Amino acid sequence: MVWYDYYYFILVVPALIISLIAQAKVKSTYAKMSRVLCSRGLTGAQAAENVLRYYGITDVRIEQVAGSLTDHYDPRSNVIRLSEGVYHANSVAAVGIACHEAGHAAQHAENYKPIAVRNAVLPVANIGSASGLWIALLGLAMNVRIMILIGIILYAFVAVFQLVTLPVEFNASSRALKVIEETNMLQGEEFQGAKKVLSAAAMTYVAALLVSIMSLLRVLLRAKGGGRRR
Repeated sequence: MVWYDYYYFILVVPALIISLIAQAKVKSTYAKMSRVLCSRGLTGAQAAENVLRYYGITDVRIEQVAGSLTDHYDPRSNVIRLSEGVYHANSVAAVGIACHEAGHAAQHAENYKPIAVRNAVLPVANIGSASGLWIALLGLAMNVRIMILIGIILYAFVAVFQLVTLPVEFNASSRALKVIEETNMLQGEEFQGAKKVLSAAAMTYVAALLVSIMSLLRVLLRAKGGGRRR
């Protein structure tokens, strides 16, 4: 007897395809804008320093980290870590990404509220990401309603976390573009290029939220008895 997870194919698979497209888009946009040099000759590290200076932040370090697109801000050690292709590079992509990470540092310095919400949800979201769906699906296979409920609740926190992440990421990009424009780090087509890089990156977070919502909906529909087909 063969069972087909109908909802996986009509809900989750399309969302996964959209996510893959978003990831491909950010990589292609990054690669394209990495070949466009900043006319002012600013490196990613220097651009990040400009954003920190704009917000009066003096206790955040900027370091280089290995890898590609591994850029991030670590609030625990107050360090902006920029990838090899951003730290020393003077491209439009490097400036945009570096300023975005410095935007996160500015958020923490100003106690930006959505970050506090995201951090509160994070521990449960980590558990839900690792085991929520598996618990729910195992509960469906065994017809144990409490397992299904626990799994759904745990995985719902993943969707909540990703939902709260959206304003955090969009706001960091908004801060970055504001400083880039006001301090004339990039102008004209260069500014538009940085905006494209950050917009493409933001869409990966939207796609991740879509995958979580569709995965959650899949389990909810199966829990109602309509998701298993002979």
